[in-house]
Amino acid sequence: MKSKRLAGTVLVLVIALSMMLSACGGQATQAPAEPAATAAPAAAACSQVEVFSWWTGGGEAAGLDAMIKVFKAQNANIEFVNSAVAGGAGTNARAVLATRLSQNQPPDSWQGHAGQELIGTYVKDQKIEPLNFLYEQEGWLAVMPETLIPLISQDGNIYSVPVNIHRANVLWYNPSILQANNIAVPTSLDEWFAAMDTLQAAGVAPLAMGEQWTAMHLMETVLLASLGPEKYNGLWDGSTDWAGADVKAALDAYAKTLTYVNTDAASLSWQDAAQLVVDGKAAFNVMGDWAEGFFKELQKAPMTDFGWAPTPGTAGNFQFLSDSFVLAVGAPNRECSIAWLKIAGSKAGQDAFNPVKGSIPARSDGDKALYDEYLQSAMADWASNTVVGSLTHGVVANDSWKSEIDTALGLFLADKNVETFQTALAAACKSSGPCQ
Repeated sequence: MKSKRLAGTVLVLVIALSMMLSACGGQATQAPAEPAATAAPAAAACSQVEVFSWWTGGGEAAGLDAMIKVFKAQNANIEFVNSAVAGGAGTNARAVLATRLSQNQPPDSWQGHAGQELIGTYVKDQKIEPLNFLYEQEGWLAVMPETLIPLISQDGNIYSVPVNIHRANVLWYNPSILQANNIAVPTSLDEWFAAMDTLQAAGVAPLAMGEQWTAMHLMETVLLASLGPEKYNGLWDGSTDWAGADVKAALDAYAKTLTYVNTDAASLSWQDAAQLVVDGKAAFNVMGDWAEGFFKELQKAPMTDFGWAPTPGTAGNFQFLSDSFVLAVGAPNRECSIAWLKIAGSKAGQDAFNPVKGSIPARSDGDKALYDEYLQSAMADWASNTVVGSLTHGVVANDSWKSEIDTALGLFLADKNVETFQTALAAACKSSGPCQ
């Protein structure tokens, strides 16, 4: 963790120095940044901003609405056009966005995950502008996490405004079901399997899961639990062999986990699966902590209707993702898009958004008093745990690689053949990842 923070500190200092040199007319040792990285060019007056996201339900939509209210309060003359596409943890929305970008019809700003989803797609294709000028004007380098800045930067340019930090490796459970069956909250994979065996024998649904992306989400948490953080990180930088025995054991554990899942998973959304837990129809659900925002919207009580813990075997590790917003190249309403980004990166905007959505602010100066019991625990863990990235939510793998993994996963969910699955995953790393 210390090495990650040190690396992040060095990158932040490099970026800050490059800004100072640019302002003084000096030259950096690498190629100069695009003009937009150091100054905001003048643009025609605007009267609206179109913001594209996949936040359409639960605490996600409510959180976005809360941030939009802050925006409208400070920008009364700008109409906010909320273009949101539901479903698939952003998969559907990103397909629509890709079509619009291919037709040169970008929204002014859109939601994207910090990490390879951002850098390997939109930066690579030159679809978004650098935002160094905003970080300089708004003083964001002093308050944005050192862990995040490298993930949203390339060649000295910063490309998005992170609005939150989410945790992926969360086990949600129904306290009443566990109590009725004399089950303690499991802390290891073996304890979890034993608990689910007990529940299954008692006629209780052990584990609620939804559509395929939630199966990938479950998989990444089991990989982390089985491999540990160092070998898990090695999957994404090429130092862990996808064809190795350790990965085989992790995939076997994942296959065993799936034996406890509801048979109608493919037809359920993540909200449907999470609701099975708070309705007392299933004991466990593995989902990111946006589920907590959904539970609050349902007016469910923490530690009564739902409880939480790190996914068994992952205590001390924070498997994270971060939602962020970008500035489109050729944005129809550029100045209004910048006005939106200023709110997205502001303390007021993030403290309005995150307590409702069920996430913690990306900024380090959020008002902790506004955050509930779960979110305060997440703040503490984010500050102290080993941080690793999410596959499902764009941090560790580029789109091409993630797509190959998803294809292999779909086949595995149908045939449950671990050997074939592992072979496909190793091939995907060679095809689109670092396993050359």
